[in-house]
Amino acid sequence: MPSSPVAAALDVELRPDRPAVLHVEPPGDPASWAAAHRESLRAQVTEHGALLVRGLDLRETSRAGAVFDRLAGELMPEREAFAPREAYGPGLYGSTPWPANQPMCMHHELSYALEVPGLLLFACLTAPGEGGTTAVADAEEVLRALPAAMVERFEREGWLLTRTYNDEIGASLTESFGTDDRAEIERYCRAHAIDFTWLADGSLRTEQRRGAVVRHPLTGRRCWFNQIAFLNEWTLDPEVRAYMVDVYGEEGLPFNTRYGDGSPIGEEVVQLLNTTYEEHTRREPWQAGDLMLVDNIRTAHSREPFGGERHILVGMAEPHRLADSAPMPEASRR
Repeated sequence: MPSSPVAAALDVELRPDRPAVLHVEPPGDPASWAAAHRESLRAQVTEHGALLVRGLDLRETSRAGAVFDRLAGELMPEREAFAPREAYGPGLYGSTPWPANQPMCMHHELSYALEVPGLLLFACLTAPGEGGTTAVADAEEVLRALPAAMVERFEREGWLLTRTYNDEIGASLTESFGTDDRAEIERYCRAHAIDFTWLADGSLRTEQRRGAVVRHPLTGRRCWFNQIAFLNEWTLDPEVRAYMVDVYGEEGLPFNTRYGDGSPIGEEVVQLLNTTYEEHTRREPWQAGDLMLVDNIRTAHSREPFGGERHILVGMAEPHRLADSAPMPEASRR
């Protein structure tokens, strides 16, 4: 297998159908190993967008958390979550709870927030019996493959995320905002360019407009960076979508995405986005103890359906405020 010249001694394997894979001999102290190789590992992530490190034997939360700390320092607390996660410490979470038989399609973590994580860290404490791969796709390649007219519209208008918080589906107000105090939630929304409306039943509806194409803060390259497809109604299982529309109505779905001008995104557009992601997907099945580092701006990731127990630890780090992910100039408060 060809190896990158930056870390040839580390045996980085490159294949077009999977992320870069680095094989290491099990170190006695993986945290010390991670600290010693931090710069080389980060260089590989910058070069390839994602790096799977195999051999660290990260099967315990404390062991994986120590490696995350040495590689990334302070982890980001999650805000604006769309589903609750189990927390294992400051910034240390379990993967998003999502039905095991349903895929989580390609997305960039928290791409709808004003402050986004530049680096994602995953540790596989328990590998699933089958499936469950965290696959990746290069956002530069995806952008180049999409129709120019589609990209031009999203780049001009941005995209709109709508959310309706309720007590039945998705994260609660406390889980998403860290508080259930209305005044605090309103302050957060105003500070983060989120339009909000309190409904008669006490639930909260929000809208936030974000850029769909951004320039990478290190490379300056344009990336397709958003969650337009993942959080759209047409990505849902058809039966789930029909149920949610029946219960909440078209305008009351827990989450949905629209064009930046507020008009609906057609099913054919969402299908094209997901098909394009699939054409550029790279995957490598998890093995217990694996570490995966992902450049969250350069690289989208997904979670495939699985069987058996699956325990993945997640950390987010290196926050960025991307100038071109901010609301469009014509956006106004509603």
